[in-house]
Amino acid sequence: MVRSRVRPDRLLTPAEVAALLRVDPKTVTRWADQGKFGSIRTLGGHRRYSEAEIRAFLTETGRGSRPAPAR
Repeated sequence: MVRSRVRPDRLLTPAEVAALLRVDPKTVTRWADQGKFGSIRTLGGHRRYSEAEIRAFLTETGRGSRPAPAR
């Protein structure tokens, strides 16, 4: 019997999503509450976000193509 290795979607923390989107983690939480993308709660009550869904959001909004802000 051959089993395919399906990798489950990686879950990201609010800080990881904020870094990808170049926004504050509170903005990530607010956007999830507004329904821009989903979130799940861990047993401890912490939010986690689907990496695939966040990458799709980046593609749809074009946020992934803008340059990093100058410091």
